[in-house]
Amino acid sequence: MAGANDKVDLQVGLQAIADLDRTVHSPARLLILAVLYVSEEVDFGFLLGRTGLTRGNLSSHMARLEEEGYVTVQKEFVALRPLTLYHITRQGRRAFSAYRRQMLSVLASLPEE
Repeated sequence: MAGANDKVDLQVGLQAIADLDRTVHSPARLLILAVLYVSEEVDFGFLLGRTGLTRGNLSSHMARLEEEGYVTVQKEFVALRPLTLYHITRQGRRAFSAYRRQMLSVLASLPEE
């Protein structure tokens, strides 16, 4: 039987879920940020291969992350071919780290089976 403390812990956990950064919480954007968090800079092709997203999905999610200030996009030409590089920003690192801490807290607050 659940006690009063269990109900308080559950309420705290549920509130933490409600407070999650929705930009990071999206599975595709979480995957993108996770790759960038450990790599710092990647090109479009690398990110496409690592995430398994379609070109259009990757582009739209990157646009959202750029709007939030979580990534920067650098476009250039190398040997007359376009090259798009993505970097995680300090703000993006902080957001990813905060999300990680929040998720660990949420999971820790839930009762065991």
